[in-house]
Amino acid sequence: MTDRLDGARAMLRRFKGNDYVFGLDCLGRVGPLTAELADSAAVVVGGWGKDWGERVHRAVRRSLAVAGVEVAGELIPGSSPNAPRSDVLRVKEEIADRHAGCVLVVGSGSTIDAAKCAAAMALLGDAHPEFDEYFGVGRVSQMLEVEQRKMPPLVAVQLAASSAAHLTKYSNITDPETAQKKLIVDEAVVPDRALFDYAVTTTMPREMTADGGLDGIAHSLEVLYGATGRALESVSPIALLSIALIVRNLKAACDDPENLDAREALGLGTDLGGYAIMVGGTNGGHLTSFSLVDVLPHGRACGVMNPYYTVFFAPAIEQKLRDVAAVFREAGYLEIDPDDLDGRDLGEAVAGAMIALSADIGLPTTLSEVEGFTDEHIERALAAAKDPQLDMKLRAMPVPLAAETVDRYMRPILEAAKTGDFGRIRSAT
Repeated sequence: MTDRLDGARAMLRRFKGNDYVFGLDCLGRVGPLTAELADSAAVVVGGWGKDWGERVHRAVRRSLAVAGVEVAGELIPGSSPNAPRSDVLRVKEEIADRHAGCVLVVGSGSTIDAAKCAAAMALLGDAHPEFDEYFGVGRVSQMLEVEQRKMPPLVAVQLAASSAAHLTKYSNITDPETAQKKLIVDEAVVPDRALFDYAVTTTMPREMTADGGLDGIAHSLEVLYGATGRALESVSPIALLSIALIVRNLKAACDDPENLDAREALGLGTDLGGYAIMVGGTNGGHLTSFSLVDVLPHGRACGVMNPYYTVFFAPAIEQKLRDVAAVFREAGYLEIDPDDLDGRDLGEAVAGAMIALSADIGLPTTLSEVEGFTDEHIERALAAAKDPQLDMKLRAMPVPLAAETVDRYMRPILEAAKTGDFGRIRSAT
C-alpha cells in the first residue's frame, strides 16, 4: 500500500508541481499559497451554516491573515449540489462587487465548478451576458481573446474526495428548468493554485463519500476506456492506480469516517482521476449522468451507468478490461480469473464486479431502484446525447457514436441499466 501511495504522490507532483499542496493537515498553507497570486481575495465558501464549515472558514481566514491576504468583503456562500445556474449568477455578482486581486474558492466540486463559471462571467458578462455562450470546448478562451482580457487568478481548496474540480479544466453547471447539466471545458478555468487537505474529508457523510469515490473511478475508467496511442500510454498507469486506490479503500472510508489511511488513499485516488481527465475525456457514464441530475448525485449516476457501458464497449477494449479486472479481483470483487474470458463475457464479468462494489457500499445498481426515475429520463438522456455541445462525449467513446446512431445503441444500454439485464445491450459491429 505504501508503494501505491508514494506512486500517487509522485504522479501528482509531476502533474501540478508546486502549484498544488496536498496531504494530511495542510489546510493552514492556504494563506501563503494565495499570497503568491494576490494580496486580496474574494472568498467563496462551501459548508455555509454547518459546524464543520465554520471550522474550515475560521482556519482559512486565520491562514490568510497571517500571510497578509485581505478578505475582500464578506465570505460568499458557495453553491448547492450540482451548481445550479441561479447560484452561479449570484456568486458572479458577489465576485464582481469585491474587486479583489484573486478568487479563492473553498468547497466541494459543485462550489468550485460554480466559482469557475462565475469568475469567467464576472469578467466577461458585460460583453457576453448570455449564459449558454460559456458552454462547450474553449468558449471562454475564445471570448477572452476577443475581448483581450485575462481571467483573475483562481485558488481552489477542495473539501471532498470526488470530482477533482480543483485540478481540472471542467465546470459542470445545471439548468434546473430542464434538469440537464452542461459543461465548460477550457484551460482558462483551471485553478492557478490548489490545495486539498485529505483530513478534512472525515466530515463527509457516508453517502457523499460513496458518491465521490464512484465519481473518481468513473473519471479514470472512462478516460482509460477511450484512450488510444500515446494518450493511452500516458494515462494507463495513472488511471489504474487511481481505480486501485479507490476500490481498495472506499468501503473502509464509508464504514469508518475517521480512518485517515483510507481517507488519504481515497483523496489521492480521486485526485489521480482529475489528472486522468486532463489527459483524456470521459464518455458514456458521464454523458448519461448529466440527464439524471434531478434523481441522482453525479458520482452515483456514473456508478450506475458505467457497468452497462462496459458491456457495450467490451469487444473494443479487451486488454484494458483485463487490467481493470485485475484491480477488482485483487480487491475481492471478482472471483473468476479474467484470463479465462474474452470479449463480451469479460465485459460482463467486470461489470458484475463494479456492481458488487456499489452494492457493498449500499448504493443502487439499476435505474429502477432510484426514487423518482421514470422512462422520461431515458428520453432526456437520448436527446442530450444528440446535443452538439456534448458531442465530445460521444466521440470519446471506445465505440464512437454519432447523433444518428444514439437511438440504435444507447437506448438498449439505458434499458439495460433500468432493469439490470445485460442481454438488452446491442453489440456494435
